[in-house]
Amino acid sequence: MTTVTPPSGTDPATGSATAPSAPASPPATPAAPPSTGRGHPAVGWRLRFAALALIWGFSFLLIKVGTEGYAPFQVTFGRLLFGTAVLAAAMAVRRERLPRGARTWAHLTVAAFFLNALPFSLFAYAELTIPSTLAGICNATSPLWGMALSLVALSEDRPTRRRVAGLGIGFLGVLTVLGAWQGFSGLDVGGTAMALLASLSYPVGWIYVRRTLAGSSSSHLSLTGAQLTLATLQLAVVTPLFTSAPSAFPVVPLLAVVALGALGTGVAMLLQYGLVAEVGPTTATMVTYFIPVIATVAGVTLLGERLGWNTPVGALIVLAGAALTQGRAGRAPSGKGLGRPRARPGRP
Repeated sequence: MTTVTPPSGTDPATGSATAPSAPASPPATPAAPPSTGRGHPAVGWRLRFAALALIWGFSFLLIKVGTEGYAPFQVTFGRLLFGTAVLAAAMAVRRERLPRGARTWAHLTVAAFFLNALPFSLFAYAELTIPSTLAGICNATSPLWGMALSLVALSEDRPTRRRVAGLGIGFLGVLTVLGAWQGFSGLDVGGTAMALLASLSYPVGWIYVRRTLAGSSSSHLSLTGAQLTLATLQLAVVTPLFTSAPSAFPVVPLLAVVALGALGTGVAMLLQYGLVAEVGPTTATMVTYFIPVIATVAGVTLLGERLGWNTPVGALIVLAGAALTQGRAGRAPSGKGLGRPRARPGRP
C-alpha cells in the first residue's frame, strides 16, 4: 500500500518502513475509527488489524492477476484511480479540503512518485516474470533499506550494534531467498531487481517527506488524498505513452485491479489511520510481519506458485533482521502517508 508519512521514532514496515513513524501515522488530528456513538470503534481493532494484513498480503496476488489481462502501467493506473476515489469519498464525508500552497503540492508531487507511482509500477512489471510470493518477500526488505538510508541521510539517526546486526542479518536473509549459494540459478534477475528497487523507493520517499513535509498543517487524510491524486495524474500521462488501449477487458483481471485499488490502496489506508489513532503506531505497524506470510500462502495455494525451502527460511531471516533494526536507539523513516512524525506499516 500506498501514501506518505513523515516519520519519526522507529517501527517496522513492509513495503514500508522502520519504527515508530507510522505509515499512516496521523497528523495533528488523526482520522478517527468508525464509532458506534459511544466513543468505541464499531469493529474491534484486532479484526481491523487482521483485515489490513489480509488486504495488503493479497495485494501481490491481485497484481499478478491484473497483469495477466492488462499492461503493468494500466494496472498501476487503475490501482491509483480506484484508491484515489475511495479517499476522495472519505474526504467528502469528513468535509476535508485539499492542502494549499504551491510548495506543498511540489513536495507532494515528488512524494507521489517515490511512494506510489514508481514502486507500484515496478512491482507490476516485476510480477510479469517473478512469482507474487517473491515480490511479497522483496517488499519486506523495505525496513532494511530504510535503516541503511536513514543512517546516511538523517543526521539524528545513530547506528547501534543491534540495528547494524539487524541490517546484516536482513540482507543475509535476502541472499537466502535469492539462492546466492547456487549462483541465483532459476532466478529472473530483472524482475527481482525491480521488486527490490520498488522496496527501496519507499524509504527514499519517506526520507524526502520527513525533510520537507513534517511540519505541514494539513490533515493526514488531506495530504494523502492529494498525494494519490498526483500519482494518478503521473500515471495518466505515462500510461498512454508506453501502452496501447486494451482491445478487450478481461473480467477477472479487471476485478483484481479494482480490488487492488479500492481495497489495497484506499480502504487499507483508512483502516491504517484508525489503527494508528486507536492503538498507536508501534502496534499498528506489526501488520508488516504478516504481509509476506499471507502473500506467500496466497501465491502458493491460489496461484499454484512453487516454493523452495530457501524462500520461507530466507523470509523469516529478513523479518528477524527487520525487527532488530527497529530498536529504539534511533529514529528512522517509515510510512507511506503524510502527517506528523510517528510510526507506520507498509503496503505493497
